[in-house]
Amino acid sequence: MAAAIILLRHVLPRTKCIATAYFQPQYLRSYSPVRRNFMQTSPAPKKARVTVTFIRHDGKRLQIQGKEGDSLLDVVVNNDLDLEGFGACEGTLACSTCHLIFKKEDYDRLPDRPSDEELDMLDLAYGLSDTSRLGCQVVLTKDMEGLEVQVPSGTSDARGS
Repeated sequence: MAAAIILLRHVLPRTKCIATAYFQPQYLRSYSPVRRNFMQTSPAPKKARVTVTFIRHDGKRLQIQGKEGDSLLDVVVNNDLDLEGFGACEGTLACSTCHLIFKKEDYDRLPDRPSDEELDMLDLAYGLSDTSRLGCQVVLTKDMEGLEVQVPSGTSDARGS
């Protein structure tokens, strides 16, 4: 601060301007500029809710809502659904316990195709079908509203193989 006062006095000697007054010691204590918080951000937009129905092997339908951007595994875990053994590896692509079977039309409208790693795990899944995916790899979008997925009657934990 002292360097700024000296610089102003050197560059603008005997100049009476309001800017130099703020650098004078007697004004430094009383001057408090209006502070603006430039780091303040607007609230994050609410994520759309997407309704998903899980159909268990016994026919029981579990209709639940998930947030856009969550995986189907997240939906099961966040809503504490009773699907035994589901998601044992917590979405690390190390098992096939979150195996789900989609209707053909729903499978075709999924935004992405299974990766090679997912296909390797699906090969070890119980009750594999042409429309099988791992729930940890399917991320919800608004377009998936009303999605219905079949939960196979059993699970196969690939980590035990």
